[in-house]
Amino acid sequence: MRGKSAGRKGVGVLLGCLTALAGLLYLAVAGTVLGPFLLWPRTRARAGAALSAGARRIAALDRRRRTALFGDRFPLHYTPQGGQVLRYVAQRAYSGTVTGFTLALLGFGAVLAAVFAAAVVTGRVGASELAWPVLLGGVLLFLGVQGLRSLYVLDARLARDTFGPSEGELLRRRIDELATSRAAVVHAVDAERRRIERDLHDGLQQRLVALAMLLGRARRPGRTPDQAEALLRQAHEESQAVLTELREVAWRVYPSALDGLGLREALGGVAERSPVPLRLSYDVPQALPGPVETAAYFMVSEAVTNAAKHASASEITVQLSVAAGVLTVRVRDDGSGGADPAGTGLGGLRGRVEALDGRLRIDSPAGGPTTVTAELPCA
Repeated sequence: MRGKSAGRKGVGVLLGCLTALAGLLYLAVAGTVLGPFLLWPRTRARAGAALSAGARRIAALDRRRRTALFGDRFPLHYTPQGGQVLRYVAQRAYSGTVTGFTLALLGFGAVLAAVFAAAVVTGRVGASELAWPVLLGGVLLFLGVQGLRSLYVLDARLARDTFGPSEGELLRRRIDELATSRAAVVHAVDAERRRIERDLHDGLQQRLVALAMLLGRARRPGRTPDQAEALLRQAHEESQAVLTELREVAWRVYPSALDGLGLREALGGVAERSPVPLRLSYDVPQALPGPVETAAYFMVSEAVTNAAKHASASEITVQLSVAAGVLTVRVRDDGSGGADPAGTGLGGLRGRVEALDGRLRIDSPAGGPTTVTAELPCA
């Protein structure tokens, strides 16, 4: 297998010399033809685009060469910029041409070594006369092999930096993603606080005021026992409603079942409280990290709440599964669809999921159904 791999890489190096020669010829011819147009400001953009288009085809050949013969894997949806492609073709034209010359010199040296060996065998050249040629040939062979190795590494690095993207760009993207997810989390937390405040002010506070008024009326002088008993009965019913709503608010803040019973039982509580029939499929054999469980719970809870309030759904399906270290949470309802991914609820969910390096996908065409899928890394 190693011999086959080395042979494939050798073929890849030889093909790289050919693509480098093609790039050199292209840059020479196209640069000569388009050079005047590149100097004129009015035609510079179109000429640069035309020059980049041809260079992009040569770079695409090199990318396929690296993938097929060297086993490199590049991001499928990453497209390098025009200037980056031109720089790559120019650098490859230089390195590939030098590689070709180096291979030619090594081949010429191998022919000379065979000629000297034949001369020694036939007795035309004595062993003492080979000292300097062998020493010089050994030094040139060492330099040639080291040069080929360096050019091989340079070829791989150029491809990685161009089609990769580069490590620096990956770092910049990671910083941007972290900054975006941090802002999204802060916004989601702020929105959640405002919603809790509205629930407490508009719901619980009003019910507690009504409870206090019922108790006050029951204590008012002149009430008959029957009237007082009726008012106390209403106050008792109101207190039960207050406890139920308080429990709902507490569950929206953080479900205590997550710590005590786990994600499956917490989602069972969501199914019990859902006004829409909910089917739960839970295929998670191992324990999950706490932040992942929390994000999965709130994702299901928010999606179920949206389906019940806004989509007029008659059935909701929740599926959880783990594959390759990634938890997939999928919530599907048969409602009217048309969910806004940029809305407050779904936007907060996206921030919560992306803060864990996860992805949230929302498919909600007009007329339904709506499918919300979250992928959360468990590592």
